[in-house]
Order: sequence, then structure tokens, then C-alpha cells
Amino acid sequence: MSIIRHEIPILEFDTEKTAVLNPTHEKLDLKLPRKCVFAFLGDRIDAYASKVHATRVSHFVSATKHYPIYVTRYKGEEIVLCQAPVGAAPAAQIMDWLIGYGVHSIISAGTCGCLEQFPEGTFLVPKRALRDEGTSYHYAPPSRFIETDESARKAIETTIREHGMSYREVTTWSTDGFYRETKEKVAYRKSEGCSVVEMECSALAACAAFRDAVFGMLFFTADSLADVEAYDERSWGGNAHDYALTLCLDAVIKL
Repeated sequence: MSIIRHEIPILEFDTEKTAVLNPTHEKLDLKLPRKCVFAFLGDRIDAYASKVHATRVSHFVSATKHYPIYVTRYKGEEIVLCQAPVGAAPAAQIMDWLIGYGVHSIISAGTCGCLEQFPEGTFLVPKRALRDEGTSYHYAPPSRFIETDESARKAIETTIREHGMSYREVTTWSTDGFYRETKEKVAYRKSEGCSVVEMECSALAACAAFRDAVFGMLFFTADSLADVEAYDERSWGGNAHDYALTLCLDAVIKL
């Protein structure tokens, strides 16, 4: 039996890699390049793809929208570009699909909320994520934290230094409960070493590891929960979105 049984259903992990419905169940005639930028940057992915005349090779069909899959050539290498949807479950679903069709090395970027006093637009690299979402438990046995891939972290950090910028490795709190980040929970997570909060990192790290792929993530700070008595939404990362895409592209070619 491959299921690790538990009283709490979300903690029951099945080690079997083949499921009833697998990522490539559509059996598309699609072979993607190995390197991919899968970023939480909204329509900036589409705008960049249009600007560089990237080829739209496919799309991922969800119940709410189609996510275009582009291939572009960057510094001599073919790179997949795909917008990542917010939330652990949809993001992991699309990433699993991308891996199924050939992607192996993935760099992602997106905003995070500050639990410490970081200036807006600060770039951070998550070393590990606290698993307070549901999706990762379908890809990895129960644990409190999961680490991101070291080779991907080093690629991101080298890229940041090459751009003349500083960075800091952090522990992130990945949570499904955007409106359940209570004062007590924020204090608790900070006591565990979490410096930032977002929704997907732990799930994407677990999915990649389960599929023997490489995943790394780059954060830039947006809103702040550092003072729980005075929440500050700021400008949700401002113009750091555009620069984050360049950093992702420069980092993924190092993998």
C-alpha cells in the first residue's frame, strides 16, 4: 500500500506517482523546452511575449480562462514563458502540466507580504517555506517546512549580484488563507523565522521535487504586515514586476 494513512486526511500522502488523471492525459503533440519562467506577473508575461515576438505553442485550459504557453529565444536558449495563477492549487496544477510536457528547470517570481520591515520592491530569495497550504501535501510527506532547490537558489542569487543588487535568503509562510492571516498567526509565524508571506512557494517546491524537476523562486516585497495594527498595502510591488521578469530570464539560463 502506497498511502501513508492519517487521522487528518490532508496528511495522508500517497507515494504512487501515477494517478487516475495525469498531467499529460490530453496526449498533446507538444514537446516544451526544458527551461521555463513561470511567474506571478500578470499580463506582463503576455506583453513581453508580444514585444519579443515569442511563439505561442499551446495553452493550458482551466475552468476560468486559458493560459497561453509561449516559447522565446533568450540569449541563445529556448525558454518557456507562462503566467502563473495566484493560489497553490492552480499554480501547482499548471506547473505539473508544464513538467509533463518537457519542462525541467523553473524559475518563478512574484510579490510577497512583509512580516518584517522591508522597503517596497526589495528582492528576496526563499530558502524554505512553511507549508500552510493544502496542495503540497499531495506531493510530499507531511513536514512543517520544505526547502527550495539549492541550484536554483544559487542561479537566482548569482543573477541578482550580477545586476549590482543585494538580496537576502528568507523563510516564507505559504498560506491558502489570505483573509485568515490573524494577528496571533502573524506573530507565531514570525517566531518560527518567517520573514514574508505568500500563497504558492511550498506547493511549487513540493511539486517540482516530486517530479524530479528544479524549482527556484524570487520574491519582491509588496504589502506589509510588519505592523499588524496598521496594515499597509503600499503599491503592491510597484515597478519591480518588470525587473523581476528580466531577473527570472537571466537566472533560468544558468540552470
